Amino acid sequence: MYFEASDEDDLRKRGFSKDGKHQHPQIVLGLLVSENGYPLDYDIFEGNKYEGETLLPIIEHFTSKYSFENLVVVADSGLLSKSNIQKLKDGGYQYILGARIKNMGNSITEQILNLKLGDKESAEIKMEGEDKLIVGYKKSRASKDGKNRKRGLDKLEKAIQGGKLGKSNINNRGYNKYLTMSGEVSISINHDKYNDDSKWDGLKGYMTNCNLSKEDVIKQYSLLWNIERTFRISKSDLQIRPLFHRLRKRIESHICISFAACKVYKELERLLKEKNAGYSAEQAIEIIKTIYKVKIQTPYSEQIYERLIIKNDDQKAIVDFFDLDLN
Repeated sequence: MYFEASDEDDLRKRGFSKDGKHQHPQIVLGLLVSENGYPLDYDIFEGNKYEGETLLPIIEHFTSKYSFENLVVVADSGLLSKSNIQKLKDGGYQYILGARIKNMGNSITEQILNLKLGDKESAEIKMEGEDKLIVGYKKSRASKDGKNRKRGLDKLEKAIQGGKLGKSNINNRGYNKYLTMSGEVSISINHDKYNDDSKWDGLKGYMTNCNLSKEDVIKQYSLLWNIERTFRISKSDLQIRPLFHRLRKRIESHICISFAACKVYKELERLLKEKNAGYSAEQAIEIIKTIYKVKIQTPYSEQIYERLIIKNDDQKAIVDFFDLDLN
């Protein structure tokens, strides 16, 4: 979460920013959510901390605070490092981690590519110690992977034609891995490497040491999107950022209020879904913003009357849903 300021202190630090706000001080927010994305708790870290370094501290904090038992840590490959995995093992934690299957040793990648998986099928490959690699395949993912590769290829071709690529672009970042250089000036695309990548389309790997079935491992990992979605709600719908505060207590208060608002938002979402209201939380909020209450006082009485002004069917539906008194 970044600040509209340039000065740093013990909490607000410049660090890695996914929003490209590297010049602004920021804080790192850790969020604990339920299986369906309902926010349960949070913690705040200094802004110059890499998110991978916050994984173990926040797990230990929540485990101690709530006395969790049989905790299974689920994290994407962005938090996956040898150091973090070893710390999880040393702490006796079970885990499900996104695996970078293309970067594994030759013997493992060969086993993966020899799998003959149909749509939504999965297989298990034994790893060192108690670890096992679950590999799943989806046709829909294969289609998406192929389209993304083609889109990346098209961008590279346009950049080459426009003379926008140089020697510095010859690296393994993203789709730049398809680039090759002849001599000192000629940059072209290695189509063999591009076509060879298609054999990975649709495959997804999960590293785990827990005793769940292959299907449950994949299901639990898929729930990570609830965390991402809750963060998106906080950042966009609740406008938690940017922060304009400087004092630590005010920053903590801002995060606390935003967290409470997020809980209210998710509860609204739950109620709307539970009662099949036909409106999303975003739609309901926008409709509520258009409903006004007026106060009326006649010239002949000191009594003040209050009424909600309902002008369309959507407003009436929301009022009925919450069983609000029009008078």
